[in-house]
Amino acid sequence: MEKIPTQERLYLSAKLFRRKLRRLQKQINPFKSSLNNSPIFFANSFPKSGTHLLTQIMKGFSFLGPAVDSGLPAITTFDGYTGRERFEDEILVDLKRLLPGDIAYGHLHADPKISNLLCQENFFTVFIIRDPRDVAVSHVHYITDMEKKHIHHDYYQNSLHSFSDRLETSIKGIPSKSNSTTMPNIYERFLPYLGWLDLPQILTIHYEDLIEHQVNSLKTILDQAIQKGFVIRTSQNHAIDILSQCINPESSPTFRSGKIGSWKSSFNDQNKKLFKQISGDLLIRLGYEENTNW
Repeated sequence: MEKIPTQERLYLSAKLFRRKLRRLQKQINPFKSSLNNSPIFFANSFPKSGTHLLTQIMKGFSFLGPAVDSGLPAITTFDGYTGRERFEDEILVDLKRLLPGDIAYGHLHADPKISNLLCQENFFTVFIIRDPRDVAVSHVHYITDMEKKHIHHDYYQNSLHSFSDRLETSIKGIPSKSNSTTMPNIYERFLPYLGWLDLPQILTIHYEDLIEHQVNSLKTILDQAIQKGFVIRTSQNHAIDILSQCINPESSPTFRSGKIGSWKSSFNDQNKKLFKQISGDLLIRLGYEENTNW
């Protein structure tokens, strides 16, 4: 395991201290219920699939009962700035640092040890997915226009000269012969996440359902949290209203439009053909298409 740089260690220490203060504040609330009896709330997602939306909902549980926004950094498989794949033990240390009632989030593959931990009774894990075609479009805008520190920003900005070229790259990936760090294609990037779909202990939510069928989706999330031992201090209908009020996509620094099906106006015929070649049955497995005739 690599040694954590001093700056990152100090940053984490500050976050952990803030988490301690938040938990103390929660425990002295006159209407408190013990945080120790609550599950750990973990929002997991494929990047650019509605992470902020799901995280806002999960943080909303702090207004319903014994839960607290941990404020800890995202727990991820890949380091966002260097592109380095983190060791499994590093990720497990991050997850085991979480305490009952903590609300946290990340982008984690369904690796055996990690999935075993997130499937335990003391975790309430929600996994959000989004149409990979919309993910590809969002990926282009994020790397090119929003995250200038991203490992691939320079390549997208200076080596690719049109939106179509950038979208093609987000679909087919970046080969090792390029002048940038390699990146797997869209199917290869999704593949390590597909294992979450087969685990009944993990609640899978579609981004599109949270937008189009919000009340039903929030009820599903709330019901699952209650089954995991979370105690709400109000009626379920009022709780759903509170969770709904917590949703504010525009507050995300990476929010662009959040539209469903925006790929339809962004994909040209060549992009569609390439996506079908690369993605295989991915859209069918995720429930977005019945066949490849789209």
